[in-house]
Amino acid sequence: MEDNNTLFDRLCEDALELGAFRASVIPADRIETDASFRDMCKANACGNYGRCWTCPPYAGEIHELMARVPTYGYALVYQTVGELEDSYDFEGMMEAGERHNQLMLALRKKLESEKFARALHLGAGGCRLCPVCAKKTDEPCRHPEEAVASLETYGINVSVLAKTAGMKYINGQNTVTYFGAVLFDPPKSDAGTAGE
Repeated sequence: MEDNNTLFDRLCEDALELGAFRASVIPADRIETDASFRDMCKANACGNYGRCWTCPPYAGEIHELMARVPTYGYALVYQTVGELEDSYDFEGMMEAGERHNQLMLALRKKLESEKFARALHLGAGGCRLCPVCAKKTDEPCRHPEEAVASLETYGINVSVLAKTAGMKYINGQNTVTYFGAVLFDPPKSDAGTAGE
């Protein structure tokens, strides 16, 4: 069975090949969380508060979500950087957001072969799996096993996460940067090692 460093290198390579700007694996217990991010969600700058099953208040109680983060062994952190015409280029921001979402979906599919003991995919903004979240029409989630919550929903401080992962939170003037992470426990060995 391969060692963790070989696994981590391969995961980063997978993310980069699929379009990530940067990727890094860090111990999950180094991820900083803060319950005040729930207040930012309530401010509803993104428009998803109460309108998406994976966003607050439906995603779960903030302290319970934060407590889950360090129960994983590691996190594959990745970022997408989009070039903008200027700081008002909303269309460019949306295009970069869609590229990031497509990266997240492709990465999830690719990582299915890893046979992680557990994995939790976290993205940027609300879940974008469906064109219109079923919450907006008061229906149950159409894909509860695949729906993706944001890093902020779990109280993760993304600017600190970027630094911990050796990345820039802002990648220059007229750019927009999106972050995602896969929290995971490496696959367990099927056979024990002699002397264990």
